[in-house]
Amino acid sequence: MDIVIRNARRDEASELSGLAMRSKAYWGYSREFMDACREELSVPQSHLENSRFCYVVAEHHGVIVGYYALERLSAAEFELEALFVEPRYIGSGIGRALITHAKKRAETAGGRTLIIQGDPNAENFYRAAGGRLTGKRESASIPGRFLPIFKICLTEESVAQKVFSGRNRHGD
Repeated sequence: MDIVIRNARRDEASELSGLAMRSKAYWGYSREFMDACREELSVPQSHLENSRFCYVVAEHHGVIVGYYALERLSAAEFELEALFVEPRYIGSGIGRALITHAKKRAETAGGRTLIIQGDPNAENFYRAAGGRLTGKRESASIPGRFLPIFKICLTEESVAQKVFSGRNRHGD
């Protein structure tokens, strides 16, 4: 699929919020559940203007079909705040392109670790992206619901990619 990945614009908060709701609803959650998640899935305009956050969109023929958000937690640690794909494009490779881009973006900015609080339905996706299940965190939207936490060691991934691609022939 032909996509363009670019930084989100300041005026796209509402569009990204709607995309997040549609993407979450794809998993068959009830109306009550989705209503409880609405605030957490909304993209605050202030985040798009704050250098601590990085919002990136995937476009297909000029239409936003997915996005991710990174938050810098420290010099070496980032959290994937969001990764959503329009329901009709789930399974098309857009999510994979976005998580790959997010990992590279975090590493380029000095990140060594990427933390991900995932939806239980996305567990296999985050594992395939290199995530190791490291614990659980209570949902900010649904009290008593615990979500899986994954960590990706970005520096280990870079070393492994160099070794497997043959770019590091001397093992250093």
